[in-house]
Amino acid sequence: MLGTQAAERPPMPAPTPAPDASAQPTGPLRRRAGRPMARILDQDGITTAALELISSKGYDGLTMAALARSLGVAPSALYNHVTSKDEVLLLLEDHLAAMVDVSAFGAEPWDVAVRRWAWSYRDVFSEHTPLIPVIAVLPVANAPKTLAMYEAVTAGFREAGFPEEKIISAIVALEAFVFGAAYDVTAPEDIFDAGSLAEQVPNFTAAVDRLAAERHTRPTDVAFSLGLEALIAGFGALRG
Repeated sequence: MLGTQAAERPPMPAPTPAPDASAQPTGPLRRRAGRPMARILDQDGITTAALELISSKGYDGLTMAALARSLGVAPSALYNHVTSKDEVLLLLEDHLAAMVDVSAFGAEPWDVAVRRWAWSYRDVFSEHTPLIPVIAVLPVANAPKTLAMYEAVTAGFREAGFPEEKIISAIVALEAFVFGAAYDVTAPEDIFDAGSLAEQVPNFTAAVDRLAAERHTRPTDVAFSLGLEALIAGFGALRG
């Protein structure tokens, strides 16, 4: 690299005086603009992130390490708020249970309340089918919102004169139907198309074609309504 001859060099600028260390700012100190360095965690944020993780990667994708990454925090920070994956599942269980409509119990006739609860229950879980195999067998201990839902439904059955020894079994039977129906909401429209084997199953094929001829906007709703009304009628006969 070629240098500049001494005679042609520009004069050096005068040195800038050092700031007076004794000088103090005259105005109030302001926090530097921008987001805080560490994210603030709470149960709602953890629950939302867990739901998004399951939606994108399935239930197997929900690990504490993956959840921490999705929240943009270190695993140690996450463990300060939830001690294990089981505790995250309790948050998810409570979050979904709180979305189920139980408001008709105690305010409307028993059959109306069961109908509204079941439809709401199905619609909530049809949006979260990867969680059904987990939530369906997850204990309800220490899940306040889930217990509140069951308390409202149980009280409604008791007030309607339902035999107390059959209440829980009836709820379990309804839930089994609801969970299966939630899967049906997301099933492909041609799920019952027999394809090249149609001629070998003529009765089934004819019934499928007859249903299609009805041109229901949502056949899954028709099936759910049929099954639910049968359950309500059967359980209603047990009332005192």
